[in-house]
Formats: sequence, structure tokens, C-alpha cells
Amino acid sequence: MFFSSLRTTSFRNLCDAEISTGAKDVFLVGENGQGKSNFLEALYFCAYASSFRTSRDAEIARNEANAKDFGAEVKLSDSVNDKILVKCENAKKHIFINDKRAEDRKELLSIAPSIVFCHEDMEFVNGSPERRRWFFDQTLSLYDPVYLEDLRRYRRVLKSRNTILRDSALGKLKEDPAPVLDALDPQFAMYGIKLMEKREKAAEEFSALFGSLYEEVSGIKGIRVRYIQSWKNPEPCELLSNYITERLKQRRSSELAAGLSLSGPHRDRYQFAHNGAGAAVDFTIKASTGQKRLLALLLRAAQARRYSKETGLKPILLLDDVLLEMDGEKRRRFLSVLPAYDQAFYTFLPEEPYQHYQKGDTLVYKVKDGELGK
Repeated sequence: MFFSSLRTTSFRNLCDAEISTGAKDVFLVGENGQGKSNFLEALYFCAYASSFRTSRDAEIARNEANAKDFGAEVKLSDSVNDKILVKCENAKKHIFINDKRAEDRKELLSIAPSIVFCHEDMEFVNGSPERRRWFFDQTLSLYDPVYLEDLRRYRRVLKSRNTILRDSALGKLKEDPAPVLDALDPQFAMYGIKLMEKREKAAEEFSALFGSLYEEVSGIKGIRVRYIQSWKNPEPCELLSNYITERLKQRRSSELAAGLSLSGPHRDRYQFAHNGAGAAVDFTIKASTGQKRLLALLLRAAQARRYSKETGLKPILLLDDVLLEMDGEKRRRFLSVLPAYDQAFYTFLPEEPYQHYQKGDTLVYKVKDGELGK
């Protein structure tokens, strides 16, 4: 599957127009602030009904002060009727697939899966544990819809649980919270265990792939992804649910005092460990800026490869200034480990040697003031 065209309406600074993108490789060339990243964002918005740059839809609109109506539409392959439209009207989001309204964003996941490489990916390396969890949750959700459903169920129970704990801490509850928590905790444990089991297996498989890629590009051996569970796994495993439920009950006074859930998969962590001469250590503590940047880029490359391995499909790649900070040899190595793809969009500054990466059918657009021209 590939994007054959993109039409935007009041989307950031992009001109309202339909742009043909019917090529395997599409280059967007222009100075900073002209709309190259906005174009990639519009494609991503159609693929996931969300942005990779902000959680606030209002920021995407051309005029945030009146951010009621904006959207983007892509046509897929060469079929006129095969398309995705995501638009906001009166601050409410609507998704249409082949002119039929979609009730859930997850319906988009299997249509035009897109992997974005961008500066914001550095948050997966330097950012909070929450951002790393988000990345690995997205990786799993791309090819495992059951995991996505379990994650949603867990979050719903977590939200209910936190509401009870918070209201109790603030003195808003007139009744004893224990009966409600006793009812929620078995569900909390059940869905949490399902997430943990899949995260552990996925992290092990992802780590092997990621470590190999990092060594190939950087020459540094022994980099791996370490999954650290909030709930420890005692023996025997078949009693884990009962064990966790009992532990939650034992720690209830602490959670009531704090007003939130203090343990669970929402507090799991991922670490980039380095197996050097001694014990494994956190690689990001001593890694250079360049090494961290490479970590972020290869996380996305590994994500795309995992998706293809699990589904047998090729993703669409959106690469936003990924080659800018690399020297010639690092660029060559990175491009050599890019996963197979149905289509790729690259952004370049005019002074970059983008001509070296062009192929015979590469489509090149010059971007200025939100307008694309050849």
C-alpha cells in the first residue's frame, strides 16, 4: 500500500491543494519552517488520526485561535475510491475510510501503517519512562490488536482505580473505598499480567534485532533493550494473579495516602543496557549525543522490521531530516539497514546532497511557504 496523493485543508501552513505522491520515493526539499515536516505530519495524521508532534489537535490547524475545521485526505494506491479522510469539524474528529465513517482509530492500523523517523523520537532515549513505554506499546499494537485491546482495558481499570484513590485521599468519598477496590483489583491484575507477558516476550525479540542493527551502524556491540517490570514475577507463575491482588491489598494504605496506583504495568520501565566487560549498565548515561540520536533512529528501523516480520507487510516510512546530523559513512550505514518499504518520504535542506540518494523514479518537490512545486 502507498499514498498516491495528499489533500489538506487548513492544515498548519500547507496550501489547500491535492499533491500527487505516486512514487516509491518522495523527496521534500526546502529551508526550515517552509512546511516539509507539516507535510509528513499530514500523512501521519491520515494513518493514525493523530500527530507525531503534538497531542493537541488544535495546534495542527492553520489558525489555532479558530481551530474548528481542518483535515487531510490521502488516496491509496491508484484507486480513486480507496482513501482515508481525517477531519476536525467544530473541534470534533471524524475518520472516513472509503467514504464510510470509522468508529475507532484502530481501524486505520492495518490500512497504511506508517513509521515516522523524527527529532521528537529523542524523547524515547532522553525522555521519561512513559515515553519509552509509549514507543514499545505502539510497536506491539501495530501488529497485535489483542494487545491494544488489553492495554485499553487496563487503562480503563487504572483510571477507575485512580479516581477512587484520589477521591478518598481528598476526602470526597463518604463510603469505605475498600469494596470497590476489592472488585477492581482482580481485573487490574488480570489485564496487567496480560500486558507484562507480551511485553516481556516482545522486548526480548526486539532487543535481539535492535542490538544487531546498532552494532552494524555504530560498531558498538552489546546494546540491548531491558524490560523492567513494576510487578515482580514470583514462582509459581500460575499463582501470579492471586499474588498481585494480595500485594495490592497489603499496599492499599500507601496508595490511599498517595491518591494513585503506585505499581503496575503503567510504571514498567525500559532500559538501553550495554553489556561491556562487566555487568550491564545504562548505555544512555555515558552515550554521546550522536550515539543517542542513532539509538532513536534505529528504534524506528527496528520497529518497522518487527512490523514486517509479524505481518508480512511493508510499512510506509516518513523520514524527517534523519540524515542531517550524520557524516557520510554513518549515512551510508543507516540507509543500508533501512527496512523494506512500500513507500518512503524524506525531507532535506537545499544544501544537503539529496541528489546522491535519488533513484530513477524519485519524485522531488521543492517546498516554500507551504506550497510544493517541482
